[in-house]
Amino acid sequence: MKRLTLFLGFVLITLTLSAQRILIHAGTVIDGESDRATNEKTIIVEGDKITAIQNGYTSAKGDDQIIDLKAMTVMPGFIDMHVHVEGETSPQRYIRRFTDNPADVAYQATDYMRRTLEAGFTTVRDMGGSGVNVSLRDAINKGLVVGPRIFTAEKAIGVTGGHADPTNGYRADLMGDPGPKEGVVNGLEDARKAVRQRYKNGADWIKITATGGVLSVAKDGLGPHFKEDEIAEIVSTAKDFGFYVAAHAHGDEGMARAVRAGVKTIEHGTFMSDATMDLMIERNSYLIPTITAGMTAAELGQRPGYFPEVVAKKAREIGPLMIDMFKRAYSKGVPIGFGTDAAVFKHGDNAREFEYMVQGGMKPMETIQCATSVNAMILEKSDQFGRIRAGLLADIIAVDGDPLKDISELRDINFVMKEGEVYKGADK
Repeated sequence: MKRLTLFLGFVLITLTLSAQRILIHAGTVIDGESDRATNEKTIIVEGDKITAIQNGYTSAKGDDQIIDLKAMTVMPGFIDMHVHVEGETSPQRYIRRFTDNPADVAYQATDYMRRTLEAGFTTVRDMGGSGVNVSLRDAINKGLVVGPRIFTAEKAIGVTGGHADPTNGYRADLMGDPGPKEGVVNGLEDARKAVRQRYKNGADWIKITATGGVLSVAKDGLGPHFKEDEIAEIVSTAKDFGFYVAAHAHGDEGMARAVRAGVKTIEHGTFMSDATMDLMIERNSYLIPTITAGMTAAELGQRPGYFPEVVAKKAREIGPLMIDMFKRAYSKGVPIGFGTDAAVFKHGDNAREFEYMVQGGMKPMETIQCATSVNAMILEKSDQFGRIRAGLLADIIAVDGDPLKDISELRDINFVMKEGEVYKGADK
């Protein structure tokens, strides 16, 4: 028995030592944190991690596999901090709440996430759905479904009649009185219970809707929806469970209350004042701008019948203002991450956000850093992904052109590797 154990141990060691390496010959490397690109590097991948980065093009040994990206620009996989994995824009979006079963939502979501991964986004933060988002996250983690790794808020938390009230727009006999279990809170006790329910349901983050929203079937998109003590209670309870809180907010007072109460990220930020920007700088709260969603909603709001009129009016008014807010926030020094609100537009088109950020005054390299190392830092996962660095997960993407000269190159990702497995390119 002892000899058998020693033999099996020897076999295991031999297999480990002979594990195939992948040598990525990268012509240009944007590592996600440096301010300048570098040239002619070999990125060595073993298993799911980057184990070394060497100057020049390292020759293969034994059964090493070479992936030739010498003509490409190589970057870390992108991170989108604001998507909704369960849905996608459609004139039938509102009626489908009554016609789609959870299984329908799940099957559709697998296609959305495959497109997202193939667009170069290896990580996303889902900002609220029905609970299918948790199951999808787990299925991807188990390798049952192809997609980016997901950090999810499960179901967003709002007030009665607010943006996250799931019965907005229903007829009276269907409205009922949803409570903390459904993500609707009124008062401190409800606030605590709603956070604990999200924990029980498997969330990674907490999301609140601090103001009204554009696409909810309710006329108010700007007013504050929580009292500040309610947000503080949510933040405090979330901290007990190891959560950070993100706040959807268009109106200024709602986002100011959220920042003072300790939220980590402000989503959208359309009508943010200079005073709130100063507060975000002071508290180190990050803006997740989602300009693409605003611009898309404004365009779709012009199409007769695409949205209910109560929604279309808000979309036409609010969307174009978001890029102007971004310009002011960036020039003032507000901490900024990268997020798109994919689902308001087609999943897989997330890279349009880079172009709007550049239009808003940000340098191309900064936009890439926002979508890689900055977002990894917000997620507190800098030791796992977000940069091309030895010891981190092998989330690696590549494009043919030079995105530092033409940011629109990022719309056409040619190579995608997540955790050492190739999902696009390299003859996949």
